[in-house]
Order: sequence, then structure tokens, then C-alpha cells
Amino acid sequence: MGLQVRILVVGPFATNCYLASDEESKETVIIDPGGDSQRILEEVQRLELKPILVLCTHGHVDHTAGVAQVKDALQVPFALHPEDIPLLKNPSGARHMFPDYRDPPDPDRLLKGGDTVAFGSCSLLVLETPGHTPGSICLYGHGAVFTGDTLFQGSVGRTDFPGSSHARLMASIFTKLAVLPDNTVVLPGHGPRTTIGNEKRWNPFLGGGLF
Repeated sequence: MGLQVRILVVGPFATNCYLASDEESKETVIIDPGGDSQRILEEVQRLELKPILVLCTHGHVDHTAGVAQVKDALQVPFALHPEDIPLLKNPSGARHMFPDYRDPPDPDRLLKGGDTVAFGSCSLLVLETPGHTPGSICLYGHGAVFTGDTLFQGSVGRTDFPGSSHARLMASIFTKLAVLPDNTVVLPGHGPRTTIGNEKRWNPFLGGGLF
């Protein structure tokens, strides 16, 4: 028994929405519902999961577009880092890209580094990893890390947005992610899973063999 992770690729930006569940109790955290909210809800029902929280790794619309619908349907709280609240109020082009878009509500829970997100017998540690956005976070536990748009297979998050910083992003990766065990499974916001060890060895942004 332990952490069970299901992936739904949602929305026009192919965002990885994760259903992170305690296998025994089925208590579940919905991470980055970036669109296709009805599909997310149908999967929750099909699997008979028990959601307790909607959580976003950062505030960009491709990770938050389904928050309002999912939260309202399931009557669960919404969690986000406070630095990214302003991004919820400025969803550039959201209504054009997401026909059923509704503005996300203010978060019910503010996440900061060192916090834990508990569900059933599982818990995930919040790592503050600013750079892609000021309030980007990653979630670490049970041999896996949910990296949002901080770290991808072979790449890192974009830093050409207002409030982004490449220097902060790289500092976050080197001080918070690269120090995790090499066999840690990386579950990114887009694209395939990888491991910390593979990224330290092959990711050109991490030096490609520097470690």
C-alpha cells in the first residue's frame, strides 16, 4: 500500500493532471487540473476516489483552468503558493483557449516550503522552486517529485514570462531537486516522466554530466 499516481493529459497545452491517491483509503489530491474538468471528474468517479484537495504547482492558466469546476463539483479546498495568486487574476487569452473557462477562486490554503500535504497514509513535502513563476512549487514524497513546469525530461521551465527568472529557476533546480536521490521519479507538468539521475546525466540545462 502507498502512493498511487494516475495521469490525465488535459487541455490545449497537454498538461499532466495527476490524481495522487493513498492506495488504501483512496484519499486523493488532484494536482494541476489544467482543463477538461468533466473528464477529470468522470475519472475520479470511475475510480471511486475520495478527493480532499485541488492543488496547483503554479498559477499559469494551463495548470489552473479546471480548478473552479473541479473544486465546485467535489466541494474540496484549493491550494496554491501565495506568490502566484496574482496570476489567477490575469488569465491572458484563457476564454479563447478554454471554452468553458471560469476564473479560479482564491486559494483556501496557502502553501509554502516545508509544508506537508497529507492524504490517507501518504504525505508530500512542499518544495519552493521559484523561477518559472514567483510561486512555483514541487511536491516530494514516496520516491517521486511532482515538478510542475520547473523541470522536464531534457529541459526546464520557460522564463520569458513576467515575473520569471532563469537564475532563480536554475538555483531552485540545483538546490531543491538535484539533491534528491537519483532514483526519484520526476513527474513533470508536461511530457514524459523521468528521474533525477537521468536529468543530472543528460539534461543540457543541468550540465549534461556535470554531476
